[in-house]
Amino acid sequence: MCGIFAYLNYKVPRSRKTIFEILVNGLQRLEYRGYDSAGIAVDEDSGKDHENGGCICIFRKSGKVKALADELYKQTFLDFDKEFEIHFGIAHTRWATHGVPNKVNSHPQSSDKNNEFVVVHNGIITNYKDLRTLLESKDYAFESETDTEVIPKLTKYVYDKRESEDIKFSTLVERVVRHLEGAFALVFKSLHFPGEAVATRRGSPLLIGIRSKCKLSTDQIPILYRTYKNNKNEGASKTHQIEIKKCLHPTGEEKSVEFYFASDASAIIEHTNRVIFLEDDDIAAVSDGYLSIHRIEKSMGDLASRAIHTLQMELHQIMKGNFSAFMQKEIFEQPESIINTLRGRVNFETSTVMLGGLKDHFEEIKRCRRLLLIGCGTSYHATVATRQVLEELTELPVMVELASDFLD
Repeated sequence: MCGIFAYLNYKVPRSRKTIFEILVNGLQRLEYRGYDSAGIAVDEDSGKDHENGGCICIFRKSGKVKALADELYKQTFLDFDKEFEIHFGIAHTRWATHGVPNKVNSHPQSSDKNNEFVVVHNGIITNYKDLRTLLESKDYAFESETDTEVIPKLTKYVYDKRESEDIKFSTLVERVVRHLEGAFALVFKSLHFPGEAVATRRGSPLLIGIRSKCKLSTDQIPILYRTYKNNKNEGASKTHQIEIKKCLHPTGEEKSVEFYFASDASAIIEHTNRVIFLEDDDIAAVSDGYLSIHRIEKSMGDLASRAIHTLQMELHQIMKGNFSAFMQKEIFEQPESIINTLRGRVNFETSTVMLGGLKDHFEEIKRCRRLLLIGCGTSYHATVATRQVLEELTELPVMVELASDFLD
């Protein structure tokens, strides 16, 4: 389990020092998700291009987030007072799965020495060996032992093979994600698309916080579905106008807005309580202060939009408070957590249950002959505790398996 945090300020002037502080504080809120190494990617001074040293700086350090913060402020070549009206920075705290905890294996991972594309990743890419073999055959050199490194290199490969110079960042990521297998949350940054952000997820959590002094154009962001039938410029202007109308953006003259990307609300709540929870295979893109959400294919039961939710929590609720440890806090909060989990799903007045993710599959479920409960750690113990109750209620055989040993 790793932690992702990213911050984009659009027409909100921030100094480099402030940007560092926001990113580091975000990582510290997520340190429970991984603490063997951490890293940050930010813009260099705009006077440089990638042919003369690179426009994206990557700083990585093994150990806790504090070690990374100490390393950042030792960088004498950076102007910490320099202000950026538009800037996108990404950060990551890692719990090692592929490769030992060291600087090289830390995130962000890069496409090449010029850092044309950089990525932070939570999850596991199960087909990374096949992708790595393919890219190595195309003369791409790998530095780390991670599964993540194939992602920025594959992105560069797809970008270099593009059929048009005006390809969008979101379209590029869509094409890359088609080749990935496994569970992941990803945030992309690129020197080819300055001030733009793209994020996507499949099986790993990712949410976007929104903060603006201006009124937002909508509270419901319509989903855009990509079509590859027309790759020519013909009709592109009309398509762009339609997409703009379906984006979230600040209204008024200032049009200033800030976006926060994170694995957990704990990193966002101190900045804003207005968030969008991405669903599996959503691709969120921010360009010129406009947020759009794309999907490659339409599936049965897909919602037509993503809503902005208002988090009903305060910063002190996600910190330890008066408890000696987070585990102790979680134990005492279990009754409230159960009520919050059931809220909106159980109607005690009508004795009905609504499970949105299952409603389209009731007929298949009714035909099943057995139930398999799969878990690890605490979730495994939960399945053991509920096995007998489920057998009595369903009159079906119920088997419990450790996820690490599961073969079906």
